[in-house]
Amino acid sequence: MPTQDGERATLARVADEAGVSLSTVSKVLNGRGGVGEATRARVEALLHEHGYNRRGTAHVSTLIELVFGELGGEWTLEVLRGVERVAKAHGLSVVVTESGDRRGPADDWIDGALERSPIGVIFVLSGLPEASARQLRVRNIPFVIIDPAGDPPAGVPAVGAANWSGGTDAARHLLALGHRRIAVVAGPDDMLMARARLSGFRSALDGAGVALPARYLKSGEFHLESGLAAGRELLALDEPPTAIFASNDLQALGVYEAARERGVVIPDELSVIGFDDLPVAAWVGPPLTTVRQPTAEMAEQATRLVLRAREASVHELRIDLATELVERGSTAAPAP
Repeated sequence: MPTQDGERATLARVADEAGVSLSTVSKVLNGRGGVGEATRARVEALLHEHGYNRRGTAHVSTLIELVFGELGGEWTLEVLRGVERVAKAHGLSVVVTESGDRRGPADDWIDGALERSPIGVIFVLSGLPEASARQLRVRNIPFVIIDPAGDPPAGVPAVGAANWSGGTDAARHLLALGHRRIAVVAGPDDMLMARARLSGFRSALDGAGVALPARYLKSGEFHLESGLAAGRELLALDEPPTAIFASNDLQALGVYEAARERGVVIPDELSVIGFDDLPVAAWVGPPLTTVRQPTAEMAEQATRLVLRAREASVHELRIDLATELVERGSTAAPAP
C-alpha cells in the first residue's frame, strides 16, 4: 500500500512530466472540470503509466454501478437480480443508472460515476468511449460489459451467451418437426448478438438444404412492436411461413398478436420460437418454445469478474455461457 508521501511524490512526478501543476493533476484524479481534454488525456495516461493506485485512500466504496442504455422489460430485471445476488453476498449495494443508448453511455455519465466512486461498473450496452474507459482505469475502477450488442471495445472484459449455437438449435428444432417454409424476425443489423443468432439459424438451414427467401426475412428492434409489424407482413404473404423464429421473446410475443389478429392458431397453423426465455414465455398461451439465454447467470458472472478484478488483473476478456432450447407448446409439426 503506497504511503501518503509516496502518493504525493508520484503525483508530483506526473505533474512535472505532463507540464502542469499539481492542482491540475488533482482535478483530473477527482473528475473535476477546468482541464482541457488533451491535458486530461495526457495526465491520465501518465497516471496509468506510473501505476498510480488509490486503493489505499481512506474512502472505501460499497457500491457497484450498473449502467443500462435502456431500462425496462423483464430482461432488465433479470440482469438486476443477478447483480444484486452477488453484490448482497459481498455486503455491497447496487446503484442503477440509465444513460445514453445501447451503443454507449452519455458523455456526461463519467462525471457522476467518478463522484460516486464505485468499486466497479457493469455496463449493459455495446460500447464504451475510450475517454471513459481510460478515466476508470486510472482510478482502478474495473468494468465489464454484459452481452455486448456489438463488438466489445479492445481490452474490455465481456460476458455474453452462445448466440450462434442458440440460433442453430432453434433452426434444427423447426426442421426436425418437418417445417420447410421458415421465416425469421431478426434483430438490428448493427448488433453482434442479433447477427450471430441469424447466422447460426441460417447455417442450420443451409445444412439441411432449406432456403431462407428474402421475403421470409424481416428485421427490427428487440421490441414487441417490431415482432408485430414483421408478423403482420409475413402472415399476409400469398404463401405464408409455417414457422417463424423471432430473435427474442418480445418479438415472438408480437408475432403472437399478429397471428391472433388474422385468426391463425398457434401451433396448429403456425409454429413460433423465441430467444431469451423471459419469465413471461412460460405464461403466455400457448407457452412459448424458446432458446434460454442465462441472463441472470451472465449478470452474476459479470459481477464476480468485476470483484476479482479489484484484487488482480483479469485475463478473461470474453466469457460466453451456454444456451438451451426449451420446448413448450408453441411449436408443432406443420399442418398437412
